[in-house]
Amino acid sequence: MTAIAEPDTGPARPGWWVIAGQESRDLWLGGRGAVLLFAHSVLLSAVTYLAATNQILNFLEQREAVNLLLQVSVAVGVLITLVVAADAISGERERGTLESLLLTPVSRGAIVQGKLAAAMSLWGGTFLVGLPYLWVLGHGVGAVAGAVLLGLLVGTLLSLAMAAIGLLISAASSSNKVSLGVSLFLVLALFAPTQLPAMPTSAVGDALTRVNPVTAGMHYLQLVVLKGHTWTQDLTYLVSPVVAVVGAIVALAVAGPRIVRLTGGGGPA
Repeated sequence: MTAIAEPDTGPARPGWWVIAGQESRDLWLGGRGAVLLFAHSVLLSAVTYLAATNQILNFLEQREAVNLLLQVSVAVGVLITLVVAADAISGERERGTLESLLLTPVSRGAIVQGKLAAAMSLWGGTFLVGLPYLWVLGHGVGAVAGAVLLGLLVGTLLSLAMAAIGLLISAASSSNKVSLGVSLFLVLALFAPTQLPAMPTSAVGDALTRVNPVTAGMHYLQLVVLKGHTWTQDLTYLVSPVVAVVGAIVALAVAGPRIVRLTGGGGPA
């Protein structure tokens, strides 16, 4: 992160806002954000082409294609957000820029909040990239507007929870490699059940789906977009994503400022 420029005029801005602005500029103007969104658009282009081809061959219905693209878009957006958050603190340590950041007249809590806001800007970018693809696959069946709103809701919940967890892992890790490795293992473990064959309908299978915030959120998307359920019919599946967000944000607010230090792994501040 480059040095924070002091404003010449105007009212003082909150510390987290200053950090978020600087982090977002480094992320987007530095090119990382653009590269990640380009890779995301390439993936969505391939998925859209395959889905559209299968529609022509009558292998996929239009709602199935929209659901597929929405699931991929949300999953990739959450992954990108987590990766950026996992690099936010540990990466600065290894690049030797964390010390200068800690010496600025901004609290450590504001540093954590600003980095969280900057990481979430990537989720916003990935979501916007997916909109044209959703329109291409879903126009004509009235599925686009509902899919967009649902994707925004579920994706924001999951991205916010994963970004907060990624920041905690990044602040506590002894190296950037450890932070990225642990974060990727976590997200893969959470997303893996969504790629397994559907479990038989049972109380145990339903409980396992609901406990995991990722499988619960994705299942809710599928029920509404693909099965045609109403938004309120299966709202209980959003309990675990909401709990994950609240828990992760509270943990970040309480522990984040204490573990944002020059050395990770519980070393001296």
